Formats: sequence, structure tokens, C-alpha cells
Amino acid sequence: MTRVRECEAKVLGIDPYDIAQRISDAGGAFVSDRLMRRYVYDLRPPEPGKWVRLRDSGTEVTICVKEIVSSAVDGVLETELAVMDFDAAHGLLQNLGFTAKAYQENRRASWRLGATRLEIDSWPLIPPYLEIEGDGAEDVYQAVKLLGFGPGVLTSENTTDVYRRYGIDLEAVTELRFPAQTEK
Repeated sequence: MTRVRECEAKVLGIDPYDIAQRISDAGGAFVSDRLMRRYVYDLRPPEPGKWVRLRDSGTEVTICVKEIVSSAVDGVLETELAVMDFDAAHGLLQNLGFTAKAYQENRRASWRLGATRLEIDSWPLIPPYLEIEGDGAEDVYQAVKLLGFGPGVLTSENTTDVYRRYGIDLEAVTELRFPAQTEK
């Protein structure tokens, strides 16, 4: 189990193809493209700005307690534990009395630029965004500069706040899925 302070920021409303090209031009390397799924649970008793997330990233399954401590680039604490099975972990959390308040999906194209992790995230109902994560705030700012952005385009808003920007109350959405693909 690890407890870390996240150092990340977002650039909203991006063109994924343009961003992929910028990353490649800056010397970045493509890592993977995958569907991610998660359940989000409130703590008992609820604590504002703190929740439990069970996530299948396509490469690993983790349970994480996330806590927003400030609106800064390094304002989220994470305590995370790897688990073996998404559905079994969901069942265990339910047995412990946790009720999932939401199921969510997103598509993620992951890149590396030096030590910085760059995620082109696509979520249902909102425009794609770029998430930039480093070991420290300076890593984030350096990657932003390498990609040709000024620091004024960054936000450290969480996904709930990003949805709010687009007029959607994510707290009221219990299922956030991509439309089912029909086979021809």
C-alpha cells in the first residue's frame, strides 16, 4: 500500500490528435490505449473531499482512498492498494458496507515524456482533456512548456469539477458509460 501526494494538472478541451502529435514532437513515447472503469464510493460517515475508488485501468486493479487537501497541482493525497480482481473487490467493498454511488468509464491514451506521465482522457458527455502527472509540480510545469502551452491553460480541478464546467452534476450521475458499440 502506498500513500502519495499527486502532482497533476489538466489542459481541458483538447484535440487528442494534436496533443498526441505535440507529445511525439517533444520526444514523448506512446505507452497504451485502453478503456478504464471504476466504481466510486463515499466513506462512512461521509467526509467532504474524500472518497474510495475501485479502478480497473486495463493493466491493473486498485482500491484507492483519494483526499483533496487543496486546489494546487499537488493538492490530492492518494492511498492505494493493488488487488487481483475488479468484480471480487467490488463484492468485498459491498460486504464491508460500501455502496457504489457511481460506475464510470473513460478511455485513456497514455504517453511518457521523460519522467512525466501524460494521459489523453476521453470521458462520456464532455470534451477530451490532457492530464499531466509528475513526481513534483516542476515536472508538470516543464512538460506543459515542452508541449507549447503557457501555465495559464492549466487547471488542477478534479473530474467532478470538470464536469461541472460543462453543466453536468457528476454527483447525480450513477452510470457514466460510453454508448454500446454495435457490430456490423
